Amino acid sequence: MVGGAAGAAVLYSIASGAAGFDASAGFATNGYGAHSPQGYSLAAGLIAEVAMTFMFLMVIMGATSGKAPKGFAPIAIGLALVLIHLITIPVTNTSVNPARSVAVAIFQGGWALQQLWMFLLAPLVGASLAGMVQRWMDGSDS
Repeated sequence: MVGGAAGAAVLYSIASGAAGFDASAGFATNGYGAHSPQGYSLAAGLIAEVAMTFMFLMVIMGATSGKAPKGFAPIAIGLALVLIHLITIPVTNTSVNPARSVAVAIFQGGWALQQLWMFLLAPLVGASLAGMVQRWMDGSDS
């Protein structure tokens, strides 16, 4: 979270150098409803964030598994993240990472902080589901 906030501070410093910059207008924050890039509802945003976090973690765990071919994890993980962004930027501006959501919400303030709960909850649910499914697929009991 601290690293995300530091990165957002750097971006804020750069962006605020442009005439007319206003962080309260968005600053790449995550949102749903009126604050979704294309007006998607809370339910749509929640489903998208849980599903995409789930898929991202499945790719990460699969690509870094001892059974996976060595050296290909960065390619699989990077391409998965690109696809996730292409799918969810129009819906929520893509979170799948609470640190990313918190960092920019701090600078936007207002509505972004009010909607932040969903971008903390959805990745936790998606990641937890991925962990359970991966454990089930591996046949682990403990």
